[in-house]
Amino acid sequence: MFESWGWVYLTFMAAGSQALRTGGQKHLTQHLTTHGVTLVRFAFGLPFAVIYLFGIMQLQDRALPEFPSVFFIFCLAGALSQILATMLLVYLFSLRNFAVGTTYARTEAFLTAVVGALLFGEVINFQGWLAIGVSVIGVVIITAVRTGIDQSGGLLTRLFNRPAAVGLASGFFFALSALFIRQASLSLHLDSFAFPAALTLVTLIVMQCVMLGSYLIVTQRDQFAIMAQQWKVGAFVGGTSTLGSIGWFTAFTMQNAGYVKALGQIEFIFTLAISMLFFKEKSSRGELLGMLLVVLGIVYLLVVAR
Repeated sequence: MFESWGWVYLTFMAAGSQALRTGGQKHLTQHLTTHGVTLVRFAFGLPFAVIYLFGIMQLQDRALPEFPSVFFIFCLAGALSQILATMLLVYLFSLRNFAVGTTYARTEAFLTAVVGALLFGEVINFQGWLAIGVSVIGVVIITAVRTGIDQSGGLLTRLFNRPAAVGLASGFFFALSALFIRQASLSLHLDSFAFPAALTLVTLIVMQCVMLGSYLIVTQRDQFAIMAQQWKVGAFVGGTSTLGSIGWFTAFTMQNAGYVKALGQIEFIFTLAISMLFFKEKSSRGELLGMLLVVLGIVYLLVVAR
């Protein structure tokens, strides 16, 4: 039962955790630069990831396996893609409000399916494309409603502007990251889902901490003192980020990345709920219609498409 539906439960867990993490990151943007907020996610998340890996090794009586070189290649590609995607997402917060910023990046579900099919041969059937398409239409509707323009503007102005370009780029790199993570985990050829996913998670975070930390030491050393002052929020971001990554990485190991990301669009519903409850943002009828389409696409994916 878990092997059949486990990726669904894990994706819901990941989506909820990621929505909470994004809320914490928004708070940190008041104190840290984009690079600093991005590093917080990885640096404060690393201890949680190491504890999780150690726990898996103890529970499953595992030792570290031999790592093929392709594993590190995929991990490095995934780490770089995730850093770029996260930096672009954080940068979006300075361009539009909380919910709009994450809306643009939600193109990653469709982009993951397209790039996965083109580069990695991850086949998605017609029903799957239909489910993804319905959800993406819902996201586009919400995007058009929440962006807001003056009376002289139109739909194209709302959809094709600077925040849209940044959001699309963020979604593209998140898509690449998901696909590289899946390939890295599968390259270990282990008879487990949780163990290779945990190994991949820790390897990526270590790479990300080294790369981004080195950059900040050279260019923005003052950010480390601010991170120390904001350690409580940093721990929250790191903990929720790691919990989300555990869900994503394990789900990617179990299922086609395109399906996982399509289901993961439920995060947007969580994000809107957080924006309304904690940031006092309002939702219009158009947004509610978009949310309905996102949910319908997800339900169709689970019941018919997969």
